[in-house]
Amino acid sequence: MSFEIKLSLFEGPFDLLLFFIERDELDIHDIPISQITNDFVGYIRQLETMNMEVASEFILTAATLMRIKAKMLLPRFEKDEQGNEIDPRQELVQHLLEYKRYKEVLGELSLLEDVRLQQERRGNTDEELGKIAAKHQLEYELKDLNLYHLMQSFHKAMQRYEEEQNRPKHTVYTYPYTIDQQRTYIKHRVSAQGVVQFTDLLEAFPDKIGLIFNFLAILDLLQLNEIGLEIGDGFNNFRIVPYSETQHLTVSDTNGSE
Repeated sequence: MSFEIKLSLFEGPFDLLLFFIERDELDIHDIPISQITNDFVGYIRQLETMNMEVASEFILTAATLMRIKAKMLLPRFEKDEQGNEIDPRQELVQHLLEYKRYKEVLGELSLLEDVRLQQERRGNTDEELGKIAAKHQLEYELKDLNLYHLMQSFHKAMQRYEEEQNRPKHTVYTYPYTIDQQRTYIKHRVSAQGVVQFTDLLEAFPDKIGLIFNFLAILDLLQLNEIGLEIGDGFNNFRIVPYSETQHLTVSDTNGSE
């Protein structure tokens, strides 16, 4: 037996984000960034599972959402002119509101276009085509086609094909990491060893992407009160330990005093 999976197609990443917001009846001014990031990345993974090409703007938006999610986990020191903390979601919300306004206007214009086309009687096609051909200095070939004209069209099509082939191409690599996998890996090591040096994680995952995913996983576990941190020996080193209430209060007090 075979199963057919149908996915809705969206014009762009903001169109997809607005769909999630309207579907779950979310407040666009207070977006739950973790939930909408998981939904967005899940949609991209479904496209990849079906061997469908993912547009670069969707990948860029996914990276932006991950960046905002990371900023939401970190302490915020930047403030605006009134002394309030700057929300990392502010720029995304502004773009979404602007896109929503344009989308609503386009819908109204499309209805007006349909009404206008129904009112216009088309009886001057030959005259209009002649004007277009004269404006662009083209021969009016729609009625008098011959082998020479066909060869010219074929030559132009081949030139456009070669130009498309010579355009720069960008390759997107998929790394074998996820935040959930790295959270599970870190929790397992802490449970088995009791204390895990951050440098040990660097040795286990020496590439840059592995370091980023491990760091984001540590931030998530800290927020969920599933691990604790202790200052270690050496430059920029720390120890990951099991969570305890006493340690958590000490860390919070230290952050507050800074």
